[in-house]
Amino acid sequence: MHNAAGIHFRLRARTFIVASPDDSKLRFAFVNLDACMASDIVTLKVLESLKERYGELYTEKNLAISGTHTHSGPGGYLQYVLYIVTSWGFVSESFDALVKGIVQSIVEAHENIRPGAVFVNIGELLDANINRSPSAYLNNPPEERARYGHDTDKDMTLLKFIDDEWGAIGAFSWYATHGTSMSRTNQLISGDNKGAAARLMEDSINVKSGLHGNRSLQDANGIKSSTFKRIFGGLRKVGQKSSQIDESFSNANDAKIMPARVRAAISGSGKRPFIAAFCQSNVGDTTPNVLGAFCNDTGLPCDFNHSTCNGKSQLCIGQGPAFPDEFASTRIIGERQFKQALSLLDNASTKLAGKIDFRQTYVDFSKVTVTLPSTSSEGAKGSVVKTCPAAVGFSFAAGTTDGPGAFSFVQGDTEGNLFWKLVGSMLKNPSQEQIDCQAPKPILIDIGEIKDPYAWAPDVLPLQILRLGNFVILCVPSEFTTMAGRRLRESVKATLIAKSNGEFNDDTAIIIAGLTNSYSQYVTTFEEYQVQRYEGASTLYGPHTLSAYIQEFTKLATALAEGKAVDPGPSPPNLLDKQVGFLPGVVMDAAPDNAEFGSVIKDIPVKGAFKGGDIVSARFQSACPRNDLFTEGTFALVEMLDNEGNWNPAYDDDDLSLQFLWSRPSTLSAYSFATIRWEIPDTAAPGSYRLRHFGAAKLFGLSDLQYFNGTSKTFSVT
Repeated sequence: MHNAAGIHFRLRARTFIVASPDDSKLRFAFVNLDACMASDIVTLKVLESLKERYGELYTEKNLAISGTHTHSGPGGYLQYVLYIVTSWGFVSESFDALVKGIVQSIVEAHENIRPGAVFVNIGELLDANINRSPSAYLNNPPEERARYGHDTDKDMTLLKFIDDEWGAIGAFSWYATHGTSMSRTNQLISGDNKGAAARLMEDSINVKSGLHGNRSLQDANGIKSSTFKRIFGGLRKVGQKSSQIDESFSNANDAKIMPARVRAAISGSGKRPFIAAFCQSNVGDTTPNVLGAFCNDTGLPCDFNHSTCNGKSQLCIGQGPAFPDEFASTRIIGERQFKQALSLLDNASTKLAGKIDFRQTYVDFSKVTVTLPSTSSEGAKGSVVKTCPAAVGFSFAAGTTDGPGAFSFVQGDTEGNLFWKLVGSMLKNPSQEQIDCQAPKPILIDIGEIKDPYAWAPDVLPLQILRLGNFVILCVPSEFTTMAGRRLRESVKATLIAKSNGEFNDDTAIIIAGLTNSYSQYVTTFEEYQVQRYEGASTLYGPHTLSAYIQEFTKLATALAEGKAVDPGPSPPNLLDKQVGFLPGVVMDAAPDNAEFGSVIKDIPVKGAFKGGDIVSARFQSACPRNDLFTEGTFALVEMLDNEGNWNPAYDDDDLSLQFLWSRPSTLSAYSFATIRWEIPDTAAPGSYRLRHFGAAKLFGLSDLQYFNGTSKTFSVT
C-alpha cells in the first residue's frame, strides 16, 4: 500500500451468490476483493447501498468481503489510525472506488442468478508457499507437528460453479500464500500473485470458449458481464448503463476508449465469461518467496531465529522463484496456483447438496474471558484466561523477510529496549496490567488504549460462518498462521459433527477465508506467540487470542448445527465522520509550451519488426491519474490494425503484458509523464500495432477536466 505510480494490472471484485430455490432469503454472497484486506467501514457502506436496492436481503450476517492480501493495492480505506498512517490518512478515492466496485460486483451477481450446481475439489499445491517464520512454527508441540507433512498448508480448495444451461461459469479457490511476490519497493497497482492467477485462468478458459478472441477479444461472441468488476481505473461511472457507456465514447474527442473486456461484456446477451477468484486463507506465516530468505550482502541464508544479517533485518530478503525479477516471480506463483486450480476444476466431481445457512456475531476481543477446553501450555482444563486491549510488540516494527522494517528492530525480540519503550510511552504508557496481559510481548505501542484523535485499532470484530451443504467457510478478520488455522478448523469441524444429527461428517470441508469484513492483524498459536516473531508481535489481543477465536467460533458452529440464533454482540464503531486525510489533492496539471497533453515525448525506436519477448515503450506528456480513475477503462492501450484499416483494442492496462507507468519531475511539479511499456506476448498475432495513452487533466481555474489521448508511431510484430 505504497504511493502508487502506475498500474501493473487492475484490481477487481469478484462475487458469487448462492441461494436456495425454495426460500430466496436463504442465500449468502461472498466477495473476493483484490485489496490488502477488508474494511469494516467499506463493508458498512456496501451494505447501505445494497439495502437501498434490496432491502434486508443482504446484511452483515450473509455478506462476506474477503481481501486477497495484495500488498500492492491503494491504502487509506480502513478506519483505524494504525492502518492508515502509511497512506497519509484516509484517502477518499481509494474508499469510494472500493465501495463502488464491490457494490457493482454484487449487483451483477445478484441480477445474473441462474439455476445450477456447485462442486468441490481439494488438492495439494506444493511449490507456491513456504513458512517465513519456521522458528516460531517449531515451537508448537512436536506431536502436533508430526501430524502434518509440511509447515504450511498445501491444500487448495476449489468450488466449481455450473450453470444448468451453459456449464462451468466460475471457480473460487482458497490457498494460503502472501500477496508479496511484488516487493515493498514496487509502486504499481497490482493484484500480485492471486490477481495474476485469476487473469491467467480467466483468459485461458474464455479463449477456449470463444469469449476472448486472441486476448484482444476481436472474435468475442458478445458476453453479458457477470460477477467481476474493476475497482481501480476505467471508464464506467457508478450508475452508468451500457447504453450510456456507448454514448460516452463519442464525446471528449475520443479521449475515453472502451477497453476490450468492456466492449465484449456489453455487446450482447448470452453466455457470460468465466470468473476465476483466488481467495486468501490462513496466510499468516506463509510467503510466496519460495527460494528462501538470504542476506543481500553475502548471499548466505539469514539468521534462522531472527531473520537478520549481521544483526540487521534490512539485509534479509525473501527471494521469489525468479528473484530479483518481481514481475516474473508474481507471474510464476500465479501460474502455479492457476494450473492447480484448473486441474481441480477439470476433476471436480463432488457435488454439494444440503442447506444454505449462515451465522454471524460481533465480539469485543479486548476483553474476552476464555475457559480453556483442555490441558495445554496455556493452562489446565477449565482454567480461565483473558484477552487484552490491542498492542503491538517490538518485532512488529522489524517487519518480515517479505518486507523488513527500519532502524534496529529484529524479529524474535522478547525484551525490547529502553529508548523505543520511552518513544512508545509518549503515545500511551501501558499499565502494569496490560504489560502482564501481553507478556512475553514487550509492548512497543499500546494501540488498543489510544483513542485520540480516534481509535488506533479495533476492539469489536465480526466473526462469521457460511454454509453450503457440506462446505463451510470460516470468515475471520485477521491473518491466522498455519497451525492456528489448523486448530480453528479442527475445533469447528468437531463441533459441527458432534452437535448436528449427521448433517456434518468427516468429509465436511472447512476452509478459512482470511482478512474478511474487517482487519485486526495476526493470530498465532500460544506457543508461537512466546517466540515473538513478527506474527506474534502483531497478534494484537495477547497470547490467548487464538483460544478466544476457537471459543467464539465454537459457539457459532453450535448454533449453526442446532439451527439456533446467536447473540449479535456489540456493534462496531462507525468512524467515517472522524477520518482525516493529509494526502494533498491535485492542484493543477500543466504541459510545457512546446507540448500538449498526450504529446509523444519519446516514441518507439525505428527498427525492423518486433517479436514475442521484445519490449516496446513510448513516453507521453500526461496528467495526474487521480483526476479520473477510469474505472472500467484504461490509461494504456495496444491497438492492432485490421485488414479494413480499422484500429482495434488488443491489450489494455489490465493485461499482465502491458504496464502504465506515471511519474513527474518533482513532488510539486505540475508536469507529469506516462510511459506505456508492452512486453510482447509470444501469442501476439502478427501485424501492425500502436500504443495509445488516455488521461484527464485538471487545468488551473477550471472545474471541468480536459480529457486527452496520445498515439505512438505504428510498429510491426512478426
